[in-house]
Amino acid sequence: MKAAVFHKVGDISVDNVDDPVIEHPRDAIIKVTSTAICGSDLHIYDGFFPQLKDQIMGHEFMGIIEEVGSGVSNLKKGDRVVVPFPIACGHCYFCNHGLQPHCENSNPEHYGPEGGLMEGRGGALFGYTDLYGGYPGGQAEYVRVPFADYGLRKVPDLLRDEQVLFLTDIFPTGWSAIDWGNLKGGETVAIFGSGPVGLMAQKAAWIRGAGRVIAIDPVNYRLERAKKVNKVETLNPHEVDVVEAIRQMTNGRGADVCVDAVGVEAERSFLDKMKAVINFEKGSIKVIELCIKAVRRGGIVSVVGVYGTPYDNFPIHSLVDKGLSMRFGQAPVQNYIDELFQLVEQDRVVLDDIISHVLPLSEASHAYDIFKNKEDDCVKVVLKP
Repeated sequence: MKAAVFHKVGDISVDNVDDPVIEHPRDAIIKVTSTAICGSDLHIYDGFFPQLKDQIMGHEFMGIIEEVGSGVSNLKKGDRVVVPFPIACGHCYFCNHGLQPHCENSNPEHYGPEGGLMEGRGGALFGYTDLYGGYPGGQAEYVRVPFADYGLRKVPDLLRDEQVLFLTDIFPTGWSAIDWGNLKGGETVAIFGSGPVGLMAQKAAWIRGAGRVIAIDPVNYRLERAKKVNKVETLNPHEVDVVEAIRQMTNGRGADVCVDAVGVEAERSFLDKMKAVINFEKGSIKVIELCIKAVRRGGIVSVVGVYGTPYDNFPIHSLVDKGLSMRFGQAPVQNYIDELFQLVEQDRVVLDDIISHVLPLSEASHAYDIFKNKEDDCVKVVLKP
């Protein structure tokens, strides 16, 4: 089969690889009909997360079941399904507590309680390095899905792929960011980053009752997309002091909730990059720092951007003085997906209006280039095997 394979930093090509096979009774083999490139795929592509061996990329995908293992009784060949990006067994302590990204059984080689740099990692993710299980991802013609009886969700025939594809990751991730913000209604929510996850967090904020949603991004075409599809207010940090602007918009207090939907690959100056090299850091916590400054006293900072190393000078003093709450993590997709499916079916949310490019899988290398380099007004790429 054909698949988008990571070889080394900056090198992804579409190669011929072996077809997947059933390896466990709870497995399913999926023929992929749609898959997407996620911002966190760039963390591997750019070397922020180490991967020494070739890896089939991708954790946002859906398709049609080709085969199921003997232990799968709730699904059959021909079922059309979406695939949550965390690989979770469904019966361990963490799965039973709605914390599927921390599944105790999906990442036996590297799992542990520490959350360390190279060991003690969380549960497995599709196509996301050996540290997270080493499972082949979904930017391919076929995929093996472990624990299929727990994770997979059937898709009604009346819904197009593009309407539900983002239930695999970015909409549940945006939803998590807002759910962790404990909105009661009427709050001001400032969302840093108007890439795919930031755009989804904006949608979630309105659904959950925000009174005001502010999008922050250094790229104007992404802000234009945010205004067009989500009717938000926008700020560009190249044009204004965003922290001061948010305070002025909120009677000097700051936003009730700030969301970091950027993570490690925030835009950085030369001095920021030098500091990271000196401190053995990857990327920057610049966006977390902005969130902490821009949120009001007693507010909440919700972090769904991905970080992979320790950082010097973390502003813990501001957290204490301002009395802030913070929440980090991967989205527990299986915990949210049924509720979010209903929002799509009831036309309460539109997810496919963020798609800027639909390309064949054969053009995956080009797709990564334009997504990484923000060329051709690229916001979100869907690949068709």
